[in-house]
Amino acid sequence: MDDILLKKFEKPDEERKFEKGKLELVTIGGVTIGRAGYEPGWKWSEHVRPISGTELCEVEHVGLALKGRCAVRMRDGKEIVLKPGDLFYVKPGHDSWVVGDEPYVSIHFLGAGQYAK
Repeated sequence: MDDILLKKFEKPDEERKFEKGKLELVTIGGVTIGRAGYEPGWKWSEHVRPISGTELCEVEHVGLALKGRCAVRMRDGKEIVLKPGDLFYVKPGHDSWVVGDEPYVSIHFLGAGQYAK
């Protein structure tokens, strides 16, 4: 193994595309990190549910919101809006969607490898 590794999301190890969005994956130091990008109008239950085959997103997420805003609604109805600079933890069992007219971008430190597959 190299002493130092450098990778960039501009050249991801894997890219998962779906309507109105994509997930770029980089594995480095044994950790898979994802950069998610969603266009205005994207909604998990409309654009990723057909890929996952589950009623709600059942992936656990730890991440950082970089750009735009994204709403998250839990199975019990609790809702929050993620904004740039927010570090977030989201349990399995949620829906999410882009809020407003700006694309939403986030980095995922946990859950990226299981998302949209």
